[in-house]
Amino acid sequence: MTQRTRREFLEDSLLAAAATLAGSTVASPRAAMPRRRGGDVIRVAVIGVRGRGRGHVKAYKQSPNAEVVAICDCDEGVIERAMKAVPTAKYYKDIRELLQDDGIDAVSIAMPNHWHSLASIWAMQAGKDVFVEKPVSHNVIEGRRVVEAARKYGRIVQHGTQARSMTATRDAMAWLQDGGLGEVRVARALCYKRRESIGKVDGPQTPPATLDYNLWIGPAAMEPLHRKSLHYDWHWDFNTGNGDIGNQGVHQMDIARWGLGQEGLPTRVVSCGGRLGYEDDANTPNTQIAVYDYGAQQVIFEVRGLPTEGYRNTHIGVVFHCERGYLVSASYGKVVAFDLDGKPIKMFEGAGDHIGNFLDAVRARDPKLLNADIEGGHISSAMCHLGNVSYRLGTPQRLDAVESPFAANEAAADSFLRFREHLEQQGLKPDATDYRMGPTLQINPSDERCHGPMAAVANELCTRPARQPFAVPEEV
Repeated sequence: MTQRTRREFLEDSLLAAAATLAGSTVASPRAAMPRRRGGDVIRVAVIGVRGRGRGHVKAYKQSPNAEVVAICDCDEGVIERAMKAVPTAKYYKDIRELLQDDGIDAVSIAMPNHWHSLASIWAMQAGKDVFVEKPVSHNVIEGRRVVEAARKYGRIVQHGTQARSMTATRDAMAWLQDGGLGEVRVARALCYKRRESIGKVDGPQTPPATLDYNLWIGPAAMEPLHRKSLHYDWHWDFNTGNGDIGNQGVHQMDIARWGLGQEGLPTRVVSCGGRLGYEDDANTPNTQIAVYDYGAQQVIFEVRGLPTEGYRNTHIGVVFHCERGYLVSASYGKVVAFDLDGKPIKMFEGAGDHIGNFLDAVRARDPKLLNADIEGGHISSAMCHLGNVSYRLGTPQRLDAVESPFAANEAAADSFLRFREHLEQQGLKPDATDYRMGPTLQINPSDERCHGPMAAVANELCTRPARQPFAVPEEV
């Protein structure tokens, strides 16, 4: 984008918004706007357009039921491609200004994780419906606040776990729950996704000149930029991201929980892992195991960021271990069932339109039409967060200290033995390599709080200190 074109975008939008704001700093909560008539074209604003948000713009452009009327990003340097795609859209640098625009019916949020919940709540308070990317939250408590806001304000809120709208996955999960392979015992979710080092810097870095860094930080803790790249690598800093279990992994977590038929949180969570194979400025694990106990069923989540072979020919997916075989979800549009001997016995195929489903629900004013209602998105996101809480509370342990820290759990012990073998294949010697072993968290699914030993410190990590004026409300 030329400097002149960027200036025109700013003049067309920010000057007009300034009069409306009249110096205010936070979008003021107000009653929900009148419900739109069925059949109306939905006027959408896309917030956050450096990466995933551009996919949102494309999807809404392709729909006859939507019009992208506004683009918002606190970094002017990343908006060019989105603005070229929708040249008639207004540009807003500040989400608070955008939310004052009564010409917007719905927002589509693709900001960094630490902004997802607050942006969703502010949007609902301003009378907008919401499509929010995964994970819906940066921590457990704020995710529940989003659900409460959706119910209080009567808004349509869809979570960005698009497998929920894919015919193949929907049919496969229904077949599995109907007993297609008998009893479902373990859902092993995998995020084997190569992640290179993000590098190491000597001191604080200067954010891009096109960026409002205070606004970008928003509800996170105000800390200096301490990595080479501001964008995307925020995933690997617990201040703004959730590691790969909460990035790519929330999709697989959602499918795992779905296939087991579990609607709430597990009663016990434990995690181990580390940032292994290199030293850099990130603090989230690139290698991790998280175990979620539902009693007769369990989810076991595995993250590997170093080069690795797949599991059951799958790198990113879910393998359901069942009484009469196993089901492999390695693609949202194709799911395959195998018998106990590894012979394919059934295949599910079919695509879907997740944003189209959101628009249908908005037009009908019926949240029951949503394939990924915000309640389910919150639960799947919270599971990722709880795994990270256990990991963060862990203590160093030598890789060869015990045969397996999950000795009493056969499925989890198998994950750990393969975890150790994988690290050895990367040249990490067990007698010279430490990983972090977390405590087992006891969870009450009813209040979504940790109880028992270490509950106080664990619950502190299930929320975050408020930073004004970007505080997620304690009560909606």
